[in-house]
Amino acid sequence: MPVKKVAILGCTGSIGVQALDVAARFPERFQVVGLAAGRNGARVLEQVRRFRPRLVSVADEAVAREVRAEAPPGTEVLAGETGAVAIASHPDVDFVLAAISGGAGLRSTAAAIEAGKPVGLANKESLVLAGELLMARAAAKGVPILPVDSEHSAIHQSLVGHNRAEVRRLLLTASGGPLRGVPAAELRTVTPERALKHPNWTMGAKITIDSATLMNKGLEVIEARWLFGVDSARIDIVVHPESIVHSMVEYIDGSMVAQLGISDMRGPISYAMAHPGRLPLDLAPLDLARLGKLTFETPDPARFPAFTLAYRALERGGTSPAVLSGADEAAVAAFLARRCSFTEIAEICADVLEAHAPEPVRSVEQALAASDWGRREAERRVARAER
Repeated sequence: MPVKKVAILGCTGSIGVQALDVAARFPERFQVVGLAAGRNGARVLEQVRRFRPRLVSVADEAVAREVRAEAPPGTEVLAGETGAVAIASHPDVDFVLAAISGGAGLRSTAAAIEAGKPVGLANKESLVLAGELLMARAAAKGVPILPVDSEHSAIHQSLVGHNRAEVRRLLLTASGGPLRGVPAAELRTVTPERALKHPNWTMGAKITIDSATLMNKGLEVIEARWLFGVDSARIDIVVHPESIVHSMVEYIDGSMVAQLGISDMRGPISYAMAHPGRLPLDLAPLDLARLGKLTFETPDPARFPAFTLAYRALERGGTSPAVLSGADEAAVAAFLARRCSFTEIAEICADVLEAHAPEPVRSVEQALAASDWGRREAERRVARAER
């Protein structure tokens, strides 16, 4: 089996670090030829020294100078978003893991698709902002988009070997986040520290807050809409606190196919990297007898209204999901900076979404502009409330 040459975009984040761990465990299967990072020069230098990629990209020239000074011979260091785009589309790359957080990852993901690279997609915002456009380009190029989010990976695995025309609905599971049992009256006074204590997953701050509001699950509905070609009326959310059943597919005969596993992102990461095969990971086995039971609940839109905004954005269509994503980024940042309350995150996003007049998404730049508009409008509302 030939060695797969991989590029990891977002290499210093949680997904990127775990993807490098998978690559290190199977050096006979993977060669890391490209790394794209943000501003964590110290961490990316550690990765460069260990994996010796041909290309490295960092967020700006100042960090690039720092990395160049210490990088081993033969490693080219680029700067800015153009660097990530260059790595994603480089001729030597066989597979791109797209894990740059937020709308910042869209251009490099799009570049990988245009270059005909299979993509392991951990950057859900790419499909939230421009899902219809990107999936059409991927189909035209014959490029597989392999989901890395645990929920979408589970659906992908649950669809293998089945007729897509026989799918009745998709069920995305949600842990319920760190605030699942908090009474509605207490949610407004929840602190960032409390909201960041996820019971099952170790993730970045933004996605952890999105898990607490359930906005993350709404964005996953948008992602699933485009990944699997199923309209939003046939995509449901079910709260599953144990995070063992990662998602399910219901077929027209009433049968349900699910993917189960422990809460470790190296599972879905390795599935995307090794597809269509699997890797013999030495993760802890799933002990269902020890668990004893698995529980499921309906999400409460009165307490956690954020996820309903994603359905509304899909109904409105066009640039609406991009606007919602941008507004959410700004509102979460404001909450983490203690500039708005926890419950105001969804209120701000709803206000911005309703103020937007959607247009069909015809380009990556238009999708990014819509996201930027949503971000600015949310920031404006936060600033106005502070006065």
